[in-house]
Amino acid sequence: MKVIKNYLYNAGYQILLMLAPVLTTPYVSRVLGANNNGINTYTNGWVTFFYLAGQLGIALYGNREIAYQRKNKYERSKTFWSIISLQIFTSSIALIAYLLAVFLFSSAFKVYFLLQALWIVAYGIDVSWYFMGMEDFKKTVSRNTIVKLITIALIFILVRNQNDLAKYIFLLGFAQLAGSFTLWPYLRKSIQWVKINEWHPLKRFYPALLLFIPTITTQIYLVVNRIMLGRVAPQAAVSQFNFGDNIVKLVLAVVTATGTVMLPHIANKFASGDVKGVRESLYKSFDFVTAVSVPMMFGLMAIAYKFAPWFLGNEYGPTGGVIFWEAPAILMIAWSNVTGTQYLMPIHREHQYTISVTVGAVINVIANLFLISLYGANGAAVATVISEFSVTAVQLFYVKGTIRRRALFAPIWRYLLCGLFMYLVVSRINEIMSMTIVNLILQVALGIIIYIGGLFLLKAPIIKQAKSLLKKE
Repeated sequence: MKVIKNYLYNAGYQILLMLAPVLTTPYVSRVLGANNNGINTYTNGWVTFFYLAGQLGIALYGNREIAYQRKNKYERSKTFWSIISLQIFTSSIALIAYLLAVFLFSSAFKVYFLLQALWIVAYGIDVSWYFMGMEDFKKTVSRNTIVKLITIALIFILVRNQNDLAKYIFLLGFAQLAGSFTLWPYLRKSIQWVKINEWHPLKRFYPALLLFIPTITTQIYLVVNRIMLGRVAPQAAVSQFNFGDNIVKLVLAVVTATGTVMLPHIANKFASGDVKGVRESLYKSFDFVTAVSVPMMFGLMAIAYKFAPWFLGNEYGPTGGVIFWEAPAILMIAWSNVTGTQYLMPIHREHQYTISVTVGAVINVIANLFLISLYGANGAAVATVISEFSVTAVQLFYVKGTIRRRALFAPIWRYLLCGLFMYLVVSRINEIMSMTIVNLILQVALGIIIYIGGLFLLKAPIIKQAKSLLKKE
């Protein structure tokens, strides 16, 4: 039940992240325009590499290491001080390198690049990984929720026209920084002071670096399509792709919230030698993410073309195609989140995880070279799906010796069949209806009813899981 509560906390926050753009995206897309939104996407794409380099793989490494030491306060405290001192040091180097790069190589957008530096500082002092390792998601979620709501309000108050792009970038960066600061007071009761000579941060560098490699590699194919689009297409095309990609990834976040919750849970089981418990958790998690991601994938595809221009504005009509073609990545990422984040990472098989995401990054760059020039933003969306499929395929190959893949995929046809039928019905209704908030709610509700009804008829395993949980309650 603790895992379920943590998932609900995390999923609840992900739903807030989904609802936030419902309020801000239509406003920002119209007030700032496609060109200014493209500038924000482009400059933020570059700063992403620097703050990730500064944080190394500490978000994952710290989460896992704290989970290993959860029951020993002294060892846990020593681990914390060791990791956070390394994080602050490497983030400081990243900040200096970023500022040098901005002053030496940036002529256009220099002010915007400098404002984006707030993200490096924010991630440099972020300690959310500690609370995730402790499986204390309530603190991180409540903190993020308050900060997010305040930021939404400030965007509406301060961002009023196309000249307010700098304010918008500052607000997003400052919100991240404020969120990082607010977690520190909670540490006082959870850790104790450890002498500096016992920290030994450098011994944490190599294992954190091993996790940094897949992290930065993953970001390559998350950011490279935007950068490549920015080089060969107008900034408006970057913005159109970015909004479509964000909508897909925000929906996906509800599914991948399981990975954030399950990583410390499985790491703790692994540290305790509960191999059987690890496998059972993985089978249930795989079935759950499949059951949730399939209707999200088909649902987005069904409404994409009418939803995009209605939600974002008429100049974002091409975003509908981006959403449609990228939606299958939801299922691919959901699966790799289980095999990679929830299994390979907690049991110290980082090298196999690294290989899988490296293959995905290489395939993404190659696919982008061909597809962006031919199909623009839609090509970048298809390249994303191809790369995510390759990541999943490689990870499934690596888990074959310890996880029964047939057991993972046996019930998949039930979810796909229900999802496909839902898609056919909702897409047809979407063609007939005009896009309004009432009609959108009706289409979503109808899709949910059809999908869940199909799961009951086909006796999908997720129904059995849900019933067993209700009995325990």
